[in-house]
Amino acid sequence: MNKTLKFIDLFCGIGGLRLGFENACNQLKIKPICVFASEIKSTAIQVYQTNFNNEKVSGDIAQIDSNKIPDFDVLLAGFPCQSFSTAGVRKGLGDARGVLFYEIERILKEKQPGGFLLENVPNLLKHNRGNTWQIISKKLSELGYKISYCILNSKHFGLPQDRARIYLVGTLTKQVHLDNFPESHCFLKDILEQGLPTLKTKLTQKLLEIYQIDELYGRAIKDKRGGNNNIHSWDLEIKGKITVEQKKLLNSLLKERRKKIWAEKKGIKWMDGMPLTLTEIASFYNNDLQNLQKLLDDLVEKKYLKYEHPKDEFIRENVKTRLPRMDLPKGYNIVTGKLSFEINKILDPDGIAPTLVATDMERIAVIDGKGIRKLSNREGLRLFGFPEDFQLNIAPKKAFDLLGNTVPVPVVKQVALRLVKTVLELKSIQQKKSFAM
Repeated sequence: MNKTLKFIDLFCGIGGLRLGFENACNQLKIKPICVFASEIKSTAIQVYQTNFNNEKVSGDIAQIDSNKIPDFDVLLAGFPCQSFSTAGVRKGLGDARGVLFYEIERILKEKQPGGFLLENVPNLLKHNRGNTWQIISKKLSELGYKISYCILNSKHFGLPQDRARIYLVGTLTKQVHLDNFPESHCFLKDILEQGLPTLKTKLTQKLLEIYQIDELYGRAIKDKRGGNNNIHSWDLEIKGKITVEQKKLLNSLLKERRKKIWAEKKGIKWMDGMPLTLTEIASFYNNDLQNLQKLLDDLVEKKYLKYEHPKDEFIRENVKTRLPRMDLPKGYNIVTGKLSFEINKILDPDGIAPTLVATDMERIAVIDGKGIRKLSNREGLRLFGFPEDFQLNIAPKKAFDLLGNTVPVPVVKQVALRLVKTVLELKSIQQKKSFAM
């Protein structure tokens, strides 16, 4: 490996972008050299240093002068995505995390490397009606970079996870084509460990009492939605025994409360799950009011329902928020929340995992033998394509918090293969000019 490429790893997390980039370089017989890394999360730094020879990781990039960063050829950055994600409040460049893009811009402007590779959530393209993306692409182009981007899903790159992300690359010479990538596929069963300890909780015992093992594959366990794939707290009577009539009432209310007509009647902005009054429920659920009142009050006492004012949308400090409308009568609403159980989904071994985010990973479960357990750290790493020798020796909750914000390594490798070839061409031209002088 006579050829070398120097790179920096911003917002490095546990090193997913770096691994993908290094794998691409190694395949092309190029020696990758990391000259600078930056991260602020202590657990991420701990894992990064464990796996990358205890290299120094600098702190907040916003506090680091560009002159203190060694010259490099490629900038890598999976800059914070919460500001643009549909899972967050989506403040974008108006949020402190979104503003970190300007640190990338600053370093590119002052160091002028041959190329960069950025990763973020697909919603970046749509955020603020496309204005955020317009700002980002314009600023990168004004720095002289020929940019290209694509949305790629890890399920097409040999990983059993449905994870779509936008990859943005740029070089100073020409656009990198980001299409026609080779596809490969696998299933969850291909990465699962066997014989690990299973959960012995009230919830898992109830599930195994009521359902056969194969009936649990792919089932969600939450009270927010209906459908055949959802198991609800009242199906398991996990909060207390209820009657067949009450289960029927809950299933009816679960669907009806999501109809926009109720918001229109109340004169408020529609929200997904509206509390309905006794009279409103009686209009679609055929039961006498006195008996219906008893059924509902008993469900409130057992915490299957809550009695609350409907919420409306307000603007507070330029941020949309929902607050109770105290002037409107209280109604009955399902006690929802996918975090209300220790697990909220049991994955199908013949399928793939949904997009895994930090708040969900700890509550994803799999079948192991005749029991139910949570994902192991190793399985979490495999879902993102990390190598078997990668060490993640921290508590699962902390591990999943890090993994939920990382990148799929095989996807980065394929993108980097295209980028590296173009950057090398530029570096070769620059070296020839230097020798000629």
